[in-house]
Amino acid sequence: MAGVNNRVKSTNDIELKDRLVAINRVTKVTKGGRTFSFAAIVVVGNEDGIVGWGLGKAGEVTTAIAKGVEAAKKNLIKVPILKGTVPHEQLARFGGSEVMLRPAAPGTGVKAGGAMRAVLESVGVTDVLAKSKGSSNPHNLVKATIEALGELRDAYTVAQNRGISMEKVFKG
Repeated sequence: MAGVNNRVKSTNDIELKDRLVAINRVTKVTKGGRTFSFAAIVVVGNEDGIVGWGLGKAGEVTTAIAKGVEAAKKNLIKVPILKGTVPHEQLARFGGSEVMLRPAAPGTGVKAGGAMRAVLESVGVTDVLAKSKGSSNPHNLVKATIEALGELRDAYTVAQNRGISMEKVFKG
């Protein structure tokens, strides 16, 4: 399970910005006619290593977005960011979506599309090469991207988990 050990406990002291990824209009047909409702996928982040996503459903778009923001604040994760990029290459799958994140040199920018871009910008990554393979469904793409970010580890964490020095992590 991605991000089990890097969950963020409290959201009161964190200034989070929300980004709308997708809105889906859903129709339910009854004998009285069509009933429309909306589902909104929202990503929240502080652009400094904390990100979360949420899904809100309601009869109005604004209510669905508000519910999505509240849901996103409940499942935040901490992501290691190294000099504006990800510490290492990472692959992740969710459903039919597969994402690949690769570190990039300063000045490259966020080379990602659609739902992945919203997640990566919310977490505070400024330089990254990203590729989505398979399904482009925004639901699965957001979940796969969050899973990939949750599996990232920096050198300090690796050294701590293995009980060795930072020098030994890099030189073997």
